[in-house]
Amino acid sequence: MKLKWLGHASWKAKAGGKTIYIDPYQGDYDEEADLILVTHSHGDHCDPEKVKRVRGSDTVIVAPADCAEKIGAPVRSLKPGESADFDGVTVEAVEAYNYKRFRSPGVPFHPRGLGVGYIIRSEGKAVYHVGDSDFIPEMRGLKGIDLLLIPSGGTYTMDNEEAAEATVSIHPRTAIPMHIRDSDPGEFKAKVESESDVKVVVLRPGENIDL
Repeated sequence: MKLKWLGHASWKAKAGGKTIYIDPYQGDYDEEADLILVTHSHGDHCDPEKVKRVRGSDTVIVAPADCAEKIGAPVRSLKPGESADFDGVTVEAVEAYNYKRFRSPGVPFHPRGLGVGYIIRSEGKAVYHVGDSDFIPEMRGLKGIDLLLIPSGGTYTMDNEEAAEATVSIHPRTAIPMHIRDSDPGEFKAKVESESDVKVVVLRPGENIDL
């Protein structure tokens, strides 16, 4: 598997002979997609123009149901705990939500049920894209992750400290911070690597990692 960070929470992956885009928003969209994964409908994770740019006649879009009208194309939705196989690539949806970050009193930025995270399995490897979430209890039961793509920017998602705590709990082989905004990914790296044997890789947009 090969992944390229496009910026923010956007990724391009090559796995199982397929081209996969995750949370299309930032970066270059230069190749037709076999599979597009959208964690939730917010504009910085689901840009209809980017989807249109890479969507072909056979492209499968996996996204929450409310993305369909926004994208202008059918989507296949997976609820947390559900999975689907796409000829060598298996995608499992997991919970992603806020319980401590609120738009207004009692209204989370990402309420439970708005979006999901995805675990992508192919070529004997597992990549977990967290989506937008706090460090939620459901994460503690996730094991066997090779690469964790975790938001660490604070405000709308975990900050560095919470993301580090989640990373140590999940204990992937490698973790990469994303959705960084103004936070210092070096702080995340230092905390995780001082408390575990998890390797943290800090990428710049456009850079790749091979699994």
